[in-house]
Amino acid sequence: MIVHKFGGTSLGSAELFGKVADIIASHHSGADGPKTDRKTAYSAGTAVVVSAMGGATDQLIAGARAAAQGRDAEYREIKAGLLSRHLEVVDEMLPHSRERFEVGGLLEDRLHELERLYRSIGVLGELTPRGSDAVASFGEQLSSQILAAILRERGIRAQSVSATELIVTDENFGAAVPLMGPTRGRLQQHIKPLLEQGVAPVITGYIASTEKGVTTTLGRGGSDYTAAIVGAGLDADEVWIWSDVDGILTADPNIVSHARTLSELSYGEAMELAYFGAEVLHPKTIRPVFEHGIPLHILNTFNPAFPGTLIVETPSPERKLLPAIISATGFSLLAIGSQEDSWALQMAARALQHLSEAGVEVFMFSQSFSEQNLNLVVREQDEAHCLNLLCGQFGDGTTREWSSLPVNGKVSSTGTFRKLGELCSLGTKGRVATVSVVGVPGWNDAGIAAHTFSALGKLGARVTAVAQAATEQSMSFCIPEDQLADTVRFLHRELGLEGDHE
Repeated sequence: MIVHKFGGTSLGSAELFGKVADIIASHHSGADGPKTDRKTAYSAGTAVVVSAMGGATDQLIAGARAAAQGRDAEYREIKAGLLSRHLEVVDEMLPHSRERFEVGGLLEDRLHELERLYRSIGVLGELTPRGSDAVASFGEQLSSQILAAILRERGIRAQSVSATELIVTDENFGAAVPLMGPTRGRLQQHIKPLLEQGVAPVITGYIASTEKGVTTTLGRGGSDYTAAIVGAGLDADEVWIWSDVDGILTADPNIVSHARTLSELSYGEAMELAYFGAEVLHPKTIRPVFEHGIPLHILNTFNPAFPGTLIVETPSPERKLLPAIISATGFSLLAIGSQEDSWALQMAARALQHLSEAGVEVFMFSQSFSEQNLNLVVREQDEAHCLNLLCGQFGDGTTREWSSLPVNGKVSSTGTFRKLGELCSLGTKGRVATVSVVGVPGWNDAGIAAHTFSALGKLGARVTAVAQAATEQSMSFCIPEDQLADTVRFLHRELGLEGDHE
């Protein structure tokens, strides 16, 4: 039995829903999978895990934040846009089917529930992590219903199943931890009979629930994690993660057109790449499959015949050992610090804890006592929310206009700052991109850090923040967003990664 997971990039339009349905139909009917040298006899059954449509979760959260701040027109517009976008898929993929009316009605009902939830958040004037999880759960519920209906229209017995009925977690809203014992029991009880009857369950990724039935989420991008949990709980033969690239590559193919696919990785190597931000794989995905010895494939929805990346306990000794450059855009670099020598480690911890409790993901941070500040890398869409949260935590209650106030006596030429009381200043340092270079043992005796720093110096790159692992096999840094493409291409050449695809 194979668990297939499709992310938001694979579910961005009616056409893409059709591609996904084609892939599921070909494997559900017993067709061969990606061509590899491995000979595997699969047990019967196809389980599917889906993310929300691309961008839907961000819109849902934006609506909740608008509701908490009393911007009623904005959250209503977001709700209407989400309904229109999902109904457009239904109308195009199910034009003459009775499924069209059933699913369309269900979508309208669910989004009316969303608006009621937004109104409740507006009355409270606060978005709690629990409320955020409740709002974020709508995206996967909508996409799973649509895909199941499309599969049924194509003659495949399919059923949408909410993971809130399957995956049991603790109460750590925003990044809940699965309780594998009860989760396995529910998967065996609810999903195994469907598989035995030839039904393809279409399971919502990312979301789960506590033992009391309260909705939780597994962290942003957690649908990969859901697929791994489902695979482990059902003793799957393999888990296949479908993305929009040919596996895990030496660099982003949108930047380096001739980036090479890493054909095989060990569980440990893949876990390190994921933790450093490889977008095709959620960091927590590896552990469930590793513990059960389940192979994991990373495949391309748009190039389904390509073998992609295979992740196993012991990769082939004939594989090529190559480092990978992982990059991402869409971030803001914030800084909070003191005017004098009052900034302390406790203040940095306080800032990070407050953002964590509010459900804000901090992708990187650097603490500088010489400059008396803390740098934080957050998503662009979270910038204003973070600034408001930190103002509330460190400010004196006085409202001030943004101005070029200094951190530690220096005015930034790339951002704006404002004073918080008499001790702190807070502001932005501009739009940044993150880059991580991750090596593999045996690639080079000197380690990845020395080569990377040497290349950055040769290029003259403007690095604004750095984080390095103790192994010397990986490092991460921030650069201005407009310098990303040139930096990644230069690093790719300097690290000797040029060449044909494997």
